[in-house]
Amino acid sequence: MNVLYCGDKNIEDGLVISILSLLKYVSEPLNIFVMTMDLEFQEKRIWPVSIETVSYLNDRLKKQNEKSSVVRIDATELFCAALPLANMGTRFTPCCMLRLYADQVSDMPDRILYLDNDVVCRKNFSDFYYQELTDYELAGVADYYGKWFFRRKLLHMDYMNSGVLLLNLARIRETGLFARCRILCSEKKMFMPDQSAVNKLADRKKLCQRAYNEQRKLHKETVFQHFTTSFRFFPWLHTLTVKPWQIEQVHEKLKLHEYDDILREYTAIKAELKANISA
Repeated sequence: MNVLYCGDKNIEDGLVISILSLLKYVSEPLNIFVMTMDLEFQEKRIWPVSIETVSYLNDRLKKQNEKSSVVRIDATELFCAALPLANMGTRFTPCCMLRLYADQVSDMPDRILYLDNDVVCRKNFSDFYYQELTDYELAGVADYYGKWFFRRKLLHMDYMNSGVLLLNLARIRETGLFARCRILCSEKKMFMPDQSAVNKLADRKKLCQRAYNEQRKLHKETVFQHFTTSFRFFPWLHTLTVKPWQIEQVHEKLKLHEYDDILREYTAIKAELKANISA
């Protein structure tokens, strides 16, 4: 199985947790790619995912399966060659748009599962990963809130959340989907630019069951839980954002203990990484 993560140093906590959750349910080799970059733009500095973290995770994967690997891809040059200029100053980090450059990485496999770093695996996902995708550019799940507001057809809720996407990169290269998305991000300022661009320009996208990208709360059939911002109505209308690495809030605000075994291992790994870097 091939899996893609994208981001800067700030994704490291989520990266560790998400990968540990995959290891719990996958016995076959995992080929994990981490696209990152080192960039200074408009007095802002983007620090890349560290080599030390990737190396540690690579060793951890190989303990379970020698054929597994974690590869760090420095996408700085690719990104700078086609800057999403219209969206560089938005509240969304430029690293969110790195997935739109995956088609330009020569070693990237034709089928790859993209995951946000705040996505945690809860069940075996082979059915989702190995689904028929020949005629589609990508497969994903409708955005829990966005499907009501952003749609190309009035009666068709096809606006996807981009946190879990099964990519047919071979098809994407043929249609030029990501190339067109990069141009759009360069020319037009958008809300959630990468997600908006994909939804606007994808000609063939396959909608899947909510269980493969649960964005609201845990259900017994949930395969991937995505810790997004959600609305709560009690005791007043407010938003709630809790990420997997915010362990106390996961327990207290979400009343969730489903991933405690994974979070314990994450805590130990984080301490070990800190000790190794300090040494």
